[in-house]
Amino acid sequence: MANVVVFSSNTCPYCVAAKEYLEEKGVSYTEKNIQKDKAAKKELMSMGHMGVPVILIDGEEVVGFDKDKIDDLLDK
Repeated sequence: MANVVVFSSNTCPYCVAAKEYLEEKGVSYTEKNIQKDKAAKKELMSMGHMGVPVILIDGEEVVGFDKDKIDDLLDK
């Protein structure tokens, strides 16, 4: 099973869609909400991103809700 981390915020519709998609596929993930967790925000910014969602799948970054890339990385 892949190690999946979702960087999200409270007001991001794409974050909700990405999390729902992962749940539909039966993929467990760790959510890091950048509005509630200052350390998560710093971590996201240190990776060079300002927006969410950013999804890490076994260390590979998916910027935005990109179903095709998510599927490709999960199928490895």
